[in-house]
Amino acid sequence: MSKNLLFEIGTEEMPANIMSDVVEQLRELADEKFKEARISFEKTDVYATPRRLAVIVTNAADGQPDQAVKKRGPSIKAAFDEKGNPTKAALGFAKGQHIDPSELVKDGEYTWAEVVNRGRAVEEVLPELFISLITGLNFSRSMRWADEEAHFIRPVRWLVALAGEEIIPLEFAHVKSGNISRGHRFLCKEPVKITKPEDYKEIMRKAFVIVDQDERRDMIATGLKKVADELNGQVWHNESLLEEINYLVEYPTPLYGRIDEDFLKLPVCAVVTPMRDHQRYYPVRKEDGSLLPYFLTVRNGGDRAIHNVQIGNERVLRARLDDAKFFYDGDRKKSLEEHRADLKRINYQEGMGNMADKADRLVELVEAVGRDWNFSEEEMSDAKRAAYLSKSDLATGMVTEFTELQGEMGREYALLDGENQRVADAIFEQYMPRFAGDILPSDNVGRALSLADKLDNLAATFLRGLIPTGSQDPFALRRQTIGAVHILTEGKIHWDIRKGIQKALELLPGEEEQKKTTALQVEDFFRQRIKTILLDQGIDYDVVDAVLTGAVDDIYAVFLKAQAMIDSRIKDEEELRQAVTRLANITKGKAAVSILPGLFKEEAEKDLQAAFMAALRKIAPAYKEYRYADALPHLKELTAPINAYLDSVMVMVDDEAIRNNRISFLIRILRVYQDWGDFTKLV
Repeated sequence: MSKNLLFEIGTEEMPANIMSDVVEQLRELADEKFKEARISFEKTDVYATPRRLAVIVTNAADGQPDQAVKKRGPSIKAAFDEKGNPTKAALGFAKGQHIDPSELVKDGEYTWAEVVNRGRAVEEVLPELFISLITGLNFSRSMRWADEEAHFIRPVRWLVALAGEEIIPLEFAHVKSGNISRGHRFLCKEPVKITKPEDYKEIMRKAFVIVDQDERRDMIATGLKKVADELNGQVWHNESLLEEINYLVEYPTPLYGRIDEDFLKLPVCAVVTPMRDHQRYYPVRKEDGSLLPYFLTVRNGGDRAIHNVQIGNERVLRARLDDAKFFYDGDRKKSLEEHRADLKRINYQEGMGNMADKADRLVELVEAVGRDWNFSEEEMSDAKRAAYLSKSDLATGMVTEFTELQGEMGREYALLDGENQRVADAIFEQYMPRFAGDILPSDNVGRALSLADKLDNLAATFLRGLIPTGSQDPFALRRQTIGAVHILTEGKIHWDIRKGIQKALELLPGEEEQKKTTALQVEDFFRQRIKTILLDQGIDYDVVDAVLTGAVDDIYAVFLKAQAMIDSRIKDEEELRQAVTRLANITKGKAAVSILPGLFKEEAEKDLQAAFMAALRKIAPAYKEYRYADALPHLKELTAPINAYLDSVMVMVDDEAIRNNRISFLIRILRVYQDWGDFTKLV
């Protein structure tokens, strides 16, 4: 007979920003542990609020099935004497397995006992299993409390463990399980008795707790929209904010508050950031995108005395916006360019100067990038101007108070100072992408500045020896490197990244030998990030290895090469790959010299030379235009002449000049294949 099971872990308020991951982790852990315990079930549901994690298992089996097991005993020689009688070894083994010695089975060189492990009732299995759901969760930081040795994300205050209506006895951190839960911290003071698992959600609802996070999220979104509609506005939705609020409340009630019209004269970002990022409020917009003098928030409770809550939230937000207005008015007493002088008091990195020094480096770096990217005179002027002003907003009061506004306030102040739109946008775009899935710079001026900023950060940090290891990446260099890769690939920019790395290092203080080492380290760091991105895109690991052999130069070309290998199904070209492997083996460790056609004596090498030159006339233009797949038919044409050459021509002859000429010729052919990728890596 099946049973429904419930396990609830009651805690102090847990951090909202981790809860989504914890829910998924607990869901996977529960499925895994029940399967390991051989307890079949229909499904598992995981629920979470700020103060609880709960697992409900529907139609769990009432026990484990019996399990037939074959256990190995002593060897046949040790188990039986010369007359075939069981020895002490056999008797002891049989006794331990609770069978008669006559039931021992001879198989191969050993004796075996075929026994049946009787399955345990689910009530016997659950105490250990439920405890494993607590101890099996992983958190970046856990807590110990009181004198407890046990640890969890927050102190555990109660446990509910039920199999049907029966309490499963267990204990964690001196908290014993029962059938008593707790409702809303303020709206339900009485203990909440859970009679059976299937009633859990409704019982908790009466205790002013919506345990289902999906239901709670829908309630919040629907409620916010309803309030916004009543205000003739639209909710300025933010998915991460919605998810955070969802795990801040147990019984959500949306409400609105008013904003003084005077605050709406501030730049939109100066209003929205204190509202959304600091107070967890939603802005309300008109259809044209402009702000309405309202904000939306969510109360953790009902609608009793909701007007008082509204007034309280208005008062809190007014104080934050007063701060913003104060700093904004102070900032506007000087132009953005005038604020630049204050960058000298802001250190960049130890030994790497101040932020004014960094801005000066960015001017030189974007100029170098602009030359390589064939910037027009106007683009070059805008890029250098944007770089010159790029860090100036860091010295403003607004960014000092609201650090997340770096770049945004720079753009706003630049426009107010009369800078052109492209310069202003580039100042904002220098930090893009700020997070996974963020937008990228919109044009080459913004791309150049963003790339320059990231290269300077990478070069300076690596030069100091602060290379990310394991999960430690305090300067977010992995994110910045991935951002740089996306800027080049999404912008379809063919550029040797090594030139940018070298230029960034050239502008920094330090020994030349150290800079050479650092350049290789940064290049390899790019290689690892490119590899990760390609694998995430579903590119085969051997294809990734093939296109990443050698120096990392044109990053966009690397991605085109990988996709071309997939599209052309080059791994199916067995004969071609074998021919390339033969070339690689015979030239391994050899150096090329100038090729002298006059030293070609054999017909096979003359034929190969003719075939190679004919193919190269088709391959070279395809490579130049990054049409790698179009080169494949012409590469295949070389397979037969290469094999004929290697089958009939002795490469390692005694004559040094002829030997070196032949090796160099084969290296030259091999390089044509390697310009696409190392085909020997393909499997």
